Amino acid sequence: MTRARLVKLLDPGMRTVPSTAPCGPTLTIDGSVDIVSKDTTGPSPFAPSPLPRRRPADVGEANLAVVSIPAPLQSIVDTFQKAPRSLKLPLLLEYSGKVPPLPAGMDAELERVHECQTPLFLKAEVADDGGVRLYFDAPEEAPTTRGFAGVVHEGLSGASVEEVLATPDDFYQSMGLAELISPLRLRGMGAILARVKRQLREGGGARRAAPG
Repeated sequence: MTRARLVKLLDPGMRTVPSTAPCGPTLTIDGSVDIVSKDTTGPSPFAPSPLPRRRPADVGEANLAVVSIPAPLQSIVDTFQKAPRSLKLPLLLEYSGKVPPLPAGMDAELERVHECQTPLFLKAEVADDGGVRLYFDAPEEAPTTRGFAGVVHEGLSGASVEEVLATPDDFYQSMGLAELISPLRLRGMGAILARVKRQLREGGGARRAAPG
């Protein structure tokens, strides 16, 4: 005996709508169609349980550290990044002219950066106000290397020691120079920054031997 017939025998005028009505039309005993709307006031018993929210501690605090570049250096990187390909090298040559001359007597205090294909010497020190001072010496006939030095000088001079040490050695990767300069030569810019950092950690670095 079907459920509908059993209900009719018990109460011929009774309409049968299940207490937990399914979504969609339900056929009643008298032949009419009863439209039952889906109940959206409560969660569906078939809905998956929400995933637990991951707190910063779950992924590790170290992974949340944001790499930062001092604003002047970031501005230079952005300028190169936006410049058309044809203007990137002229822009680098422009920075080669921004390397200031050495103060008197500074020549013997510079350290050579051997990773640069062209001889380049530098010194990094901390001024009384806590800002970093940078000094570079590279031949005029090596405008690319001098351009690297000019970028580092303009971007990091006056920054705090902490800011310089936090600057990624490969910051130059975002400048778009890889399509114009060989990787070996381009790594010289990273080597310049790495040597600046080492000198700041050591408090002055090695000295270039005075000419005998």
